[in-house]
Amino acid sequence: MRQNWLISRRTMLRGLGTTMALPWLDAMQPLIASVAPSAAGSKLPVRMAFVYVPNGIHMADWTPAKEGPLGELPPTLEPLKPHKKDLLVLTGLTHRKANANGDGPGDHARAMATFLTGCQAKKTNGSDIRIGVSVDQVAAQKIGQQTKFASLELGCDPGQQAGNCDSGYSCAYSSNISWKSEATPLAKEINPRLIFERLFTEGSEAEVNEQRAKRERKRKSVLDFVLEDASRLKTKLGAADVRKLDEYLTSVRELERRISREVAEQGSDSKPKPPPFDKPSGIPSDYAEHIRLIGDLLVLAFQSDLTRVATFVFANESSGRSYPFLGVKEGHHDLSHHGKDPQKQEKIKKINLFHVTQLAYVVDKLASIKEGPGTLLDHSMLLYGSGIGDGDRHNHNDLPILLVGKGGGMISTGRHVKYGDGTPLTNLFLSMLERAGASTSALGDSTGQLKQLST
Repeated sequence: MRQNWLISRRTMLRGLGTTMALPWLDAMQPLIASVAPSAAGSKLPVRMAFVYVPNGIHMADWTPAKEGPLGELPPTLEPLKPHKKDLLVLTGLTHRKANANGDGPGDHARAMATFLTGCQAKKTNGSDIRIGVSVDQVAAQKIGQQTKFASLELGCDPGQQAGNCDSGYSCAYSSNISWKSEATPLAKEINPRLIFERLFTEGSEAEVNEQRAKRERKRKSVLDFVLEDASRLKTKLGAADVRKLDEYLTSVRELERRISREVAEQGSDSKPKPPPFDKPSGIPSDYAEHIRLIGDLLVLAFQSDLTRVATFVFANESSGRSYPFLGVKEGHHDLSHHGKDPQKQEKIKKINLFHVTQLAYVVDKLASIKEGPGTLLDHSMLLYGSGIGDGDRHNHNDLPILLVGKGGGMISTGRHVKYGDGTPLTNLFLSMLERAGASTSALGDSTGQLKQLST
């Protein structure tokens, strides 16, 4: 039997220096429509995430054999097989503004700078950088006031705001994907510990540091500060909501433990480590675990409606990261210039497969969380891709673009859709913005909304 007591979507569990937003509960259902109706009138908010991988993709193992309903997935997309019905593989999309257009070399810098803006980067390695507002920030400006955070900028590689990183292009271009204005990149947060604290603590930086120190001295979890509030809330919820709240609190505690374990392991060795091993406390040395922790935090932020807009950069453009745990000792960027060497292409395929496997982890989490009559994945749009097609060619047409999630029922998934060569990727962004309730008439080099996203 359903309880008559209703709560606001903005209900928080509170404790000393701690605020914890809640997942969607049945007790919120009559009120949620007034919080964030989507463009199609859905009672649940639609979220957007943009996930970036560098240096292009081995396209032969990425592209489905034929258009239409997805049959057997190509090898690189195989980790997503359990979610085939939630995939939309889009081929033929292009970023013309990532081409040289008279500016000479610098494809990697342009690839990342253009990816979410659709604009031509000004070629400079000085302070006079200029590109354009990115799609995530258009959404943040339009719907960001409805959540605690207008957007989250996440990644695994630190950003740089100065220096020459690619043939006369500022490092800001090849390490930032989110742009608040044409000259203002938004730096990524790469430390899971700091992201966690940002999500669940309140107050000034000094107050947050003080609360963290107090928790560590007393060996307390953030949950210990809100348990009393949670217990009071449970007495007013139905059995299904109590179970959902317990599952949510358990997931938060487990994530906190994993982050704390990384902090403890790094702190156990007092000997200083020379760069690049001297990582801030809380950043895993295991790259896969680093991606998964960031992914878990992104999912948690969506689940608790702390934000509806996020970017997640697996690695900066032209990344030279090696993957010895895959048997790949060479740097990713060098391998991407494979010259059709079969051995190098095999190693590139291993890196591509690894990245998609981490994506599948995030998708699994989104799909596992019930929200209303569907899942969190059903109410999300997760775009995964690169600003370069084939790393050896440095082409910016026929980009590897994957859209995961049904966008609140407004996207028909389980298909491969092929567009005419040169179709602007920004047209997809216009369509995503409309479905998220943040519509705009133009973005970068867009020519109109992308067709065939719904059948």
